[in-house]
Amino acid sequence: QVQLVESGGGLVQPGGSLRLSCAASGRLLSIYNMFWYRQAPGKQRELVASITSSGSTNYADSVKGRFTISRDNAKNTVSLQMNMLKPEDTAVYYCNLVQVLAAYWGQGTQVTVAS
Repeated sequence: QVQLVESGGGLVQPGGSLRLSCAASGRLLSIYNMFWYRQAPGKQRELVASITSSGSTNYADSVKGRFTISRDNAKNTVSLQMNMLKPEDTAVYYCNLVQVLAAYWGQGTQVTVAS
């Protein structure tokens, strides 16, 4: 079993920045991919960013150039640096880890962008 704990959410004004972190623990294999998803009220959960064990990254078009995903394999953590935040970035952000055929989710952290 794998546990994921997110932190770093909160309230920020438009144009501001937040950094989310996710710490993984438990039965981790040497290779696993990590993802950040988000879900806004009344909307489906969407993929925001992903990073492989080797560090390859991908981003949703809506966050390209504003968000940066990174990971520390030694500490089993993944982070999401969010800059130039917009009101439409408001959502619950979830950390997701996939190894072999199993997927694990964190509890989510609320990000609210409002003036």
